[in-house]
Amino acid sequence: MSIIERENADMAEVLLYHHIQGLTDGVRAFAEELRRAGHTVHTPDLFDGRTFATLDEGFGFARDTGFDVIRERGAAAAEPLGTDLVYAGFSFGVTIAQRLAQTRPGARGALLMYSCIPVTEFGEAWPKGVPVQIHGKEGDEFFDEDLPAARELAGSTADAELFVYPGDQHLFADSSLPDYDPEAAALLSKRVLAFLAAGTG
Repeated sequence: MSIIERENADMAEVLLYHHIQGLTDGVRAFAEELRRAGHTVHTPDLFDGRTFATLDEGFGFARDTGFDVIRERGAAAAEPLGTDLVYAGFSFGVTIAQRLAQTRPGARGALLMYSCIPVTEFGEAWPKGVPVQIHGKEGDEFFDEDLPAARELAGSTADAELFVYPGDQHLFADSSLPDYDPEAAALLSKRVLAFLAAGTG
């Protein structure tokens, strides 16, 4: 194997799902940061170009469209891609990323940001050999509801890491939104990049 081939083999292919406010400039910037590190990142736009200024507006759109309809759009976005993917999601996007990581063969890893669903929603246990990181803020009312599931997942397998940050912002790594916390976002990015560089899966 040549040096170039070896370097490419260490690069991850990431399928990244946006949060309930849409494919914002902040989500795009996060994806671009991963690309600059050499990874391939797919960012399907499940809202057909719409973004929303608040969580409530985004939830209203998703409710009117149908949460399951949007989730199926997300699952369909994976079909044309290979199976050796890292599935990543921000908040609402976690509901798609976690499902695919647990049920689609060949997953190389999962990044669950601001949310975590009980593993039993999609199977009996977290898939063996699939590394996962979970990120959220300790005072975030939404993540607080998911902390028991996150802790259970983190305690169930050596392949899981749970990172809880101080503060109460929900979408804290989105540089285009008021919730943005530069310090916490930088630490999240550092941990995600280390996760991907480790050669997931």
